[in-house]
Amino acid sequence: MIYNTVWNRSTLKEWLTKVKNLRNRLTAFFRGRYGLDSFGYFLFAIYVILCIFNAFFGFISVQFVTLLLAIYSIWRMLSRNFWKRGQENQKYLNAKMTVKTEAKLLVDRIKYVKTARFRKCKHCKAIIKLPNKRGKHTVKCPKCGQRFDVNLL
Repeated sequence: MIYNTVWNRSTLKEWLTKVKNLRNRLTAFFRGRYGLDSFGYFLFAIYVILCIFNAFFGFISVQFVTLLLAIYSIWRMLSRNFWKRGQENQKYLNAKMTVKTEAKLLVDRIKYVKTARFRKCKHCKAIIKLPNKRGKHTVKCPKCGQRFDVNLL
């Protein structure tokens, strides 16, 4: 249809008008929709990883999961329930922060295995890095200020 058209000013103006109308309609449709957030990007990344995995192995179950994941992601983006989608995103961000914190602690424990020991405060459960000196020590927590005894072996 477009290939057979002779492009002059009037046909170009008509075509640009149709494009603008389509853009205005899409803008009106997406107004008030939730859109993408951190959880949406995460779901998209999982979708891409599963698609690549499925390209090599071709499991029907993985195809089904990727289809469900795509439908759920699109449904979240087109949702008008901002409060519920915001709660889902906040749960994802909290879980992500927990995993990130635990991974950093694990890396630190491996990094300082010969020079330091890590203990939890008995009062506020904060992780405290202590020098690797054997014996019984009195430690002051930097977070809550409480003093408690620690026995390092």
